[in-house]
Amino acid sequence: MFDERTALWAGPGTGSTERWLRSVLGPALDLPLPPGPEDSPQAVRLRVDDTLEPEAYRLAVSATWGVEIRGGDPAGVFWGAQTLRQLLGPEAFRRAPVRPGMRYGIPHQTVEDAPRFRWRGLLLDVARHFMPKDGVLRYLDLMAAHKLNVLHLHLTDDQGWRIEIKRHPKLTETGSWRSRTRLGHRASPLWDERPHGGFYTQDDIREIVAYAAQRHISVVPEIDVPGHSQAAIAAYPELGNTDVIDTTALPVWDTWGINPNVLAPTDTTLRFYEGVFEEVLELFPADAAAFSAFVHIGGDECPKDQWRRSPAAQARIKELGLAGEDELQAWFVGHFDRWLAARGRRLIGWDEILEGGLAPGAAVSSWRGYAGGIAAARAGHDVVMCPEQQVYLDHRQAAGEDEPVPIGYVRTLEDVYRFEPVPPQLTAEEAGHVLGTQANVWTEVLEDHARVDYQTFPRLAAFAEVAWSALPTPAERDFADFERRMTAHYARLDALGVAYRPPGGPKPWQRRPGILGRPIDGAPPNR
Repeated sequence: MFDERTALWAGPGTGSTERWLRSVLGPALDLPLPPGPEDSPQAVRLRVDDTLEPEAYRLAVSATWGVEIRGGDPAGVFWGAQTLRQLLGPEAFRRAPVRPGMRYGIPHQTVEDAPRFRWRGLLLDVARHFMPKDGVLRYLDLMAAHKLNVLHLHLTDDQGWRIEIKRHPKLTETGSWRSRTRLGHRASPLWDERPHGGFYTQDDIREIVAYAAQRHISVVPEIDVPGHSQAAIAAYPELGNTDVIDTTALPVWDTWGINPNVLAPTDTTLRFYEGVFEEVLELFPADAAAFSAFVHIGGDECPKDQWRRSPAAQARIKELGLAGEDELQAWFVGHFDRWLAARGRRLIGWDEILEGGLAPGAAVSSWRGYAGGIAAARAGHDVVMCPEQQVYLDHRQAAGEDEPVPIGYVRTLEDVYRFEPVPPQLTAEEAGHVLGTQANVWTEVLEDHARVDYQTFPRLAAFAEVAWSALPTPAERDFADFERRMTAHYARLDALGVAYRPPGGPKPWQRRPGILGRPIDGAPPNR
């Protein structure tokens, strides 16, 4: 029974969960949760138990000795507290009590649980449409509620640069805003003529990283090279292929798709981005968080046309003895792999970084289906599986005409629930290189938090179960049972203020009539 007598006892290593319980459950249930003796029958006891696996937990509820949460490490204790919150009901997900004075009971039970995958991630693209800091903090809370532990923060792209770099101030002065924005798919004739922009100061980034760490979430920053870089070139034209185009005329890009304007493979560019990454490493320190050593460098969708026409790029190919432009990109990626490794960090990039060869220590985000992940794992590289056909949550959720800005493949809640991160073609040894899985939320057509919510939920709940639980094969999974359990979870999402897609389809205000998407199922949409 949870009431005003309920106390909180926290053993060594459980301070983050103790603070979280007081700051979240206390206000929601109108309970002080004061410190209390370990042997109190009204206590919630938190302890680290190294006989359990990392991130595993055991939650026991008894009439005689209250609640005990044991975790294999501090993160395991925290995930056990998330389960406790679920058991208390949707009121525990609010910010203030809706039934003051109410007592909350939990059936006597024992829950033993552990994650299937170490990397359980969500990508938030804040480059295409900027998400203010409070929105990112809100998504960290939503991730914690679903036991996700990696936030992949996509900070730079052609359409905007979102992180303050003090030695290169024009990256945010010029590169963080665009004059207008394409509405809908890149073939749409519609425009939002308002300027769009925003960026995180370095203290904002420190706050995001610290807030995440308190919730046992690693933040992996993405700084795109050598493609997806027009915002940086607009700020510093010398970064582009100046012997091919007039880079001084390039603005921050206002539309979507694959951009031909890529970084020049020069020493000037390398030194510039080394300076960028020096500040990034200071803002995203490698610490006790599980994947905090990783830095994502993009590496995807880098057209080679300018390099083919550039005398400077061709001279660099000849100087290095490379076979062509693909190996030039591999050289570019390899430079930063070595640079990061020398500083105790690990490079991760999209599966295009496999082209032309890849340094042994680099990891791969497999987005173009499973093939890149299979190739990477067989070559001994660690892999995060995030194939667009299954877990790109900006893709539409149904085939109906009411779906807002229908992009990409139809991927229903059931489709995501039946997603299997580990390709069956891999041997057991190769499958050991699959660090985990990640759902990606690209924001070309998601202009505010309500649109991000709609596309992300409820499918993120299905993804979270796939990432956490050792489920049967996709065909054997009981989706009807998952739907039944989602009925209760919708009440939690309502309490959290999540503007999810209702099971019956979008509400009138969630539609976007007249804004064109790409309703061609089966055709791979470029992001």
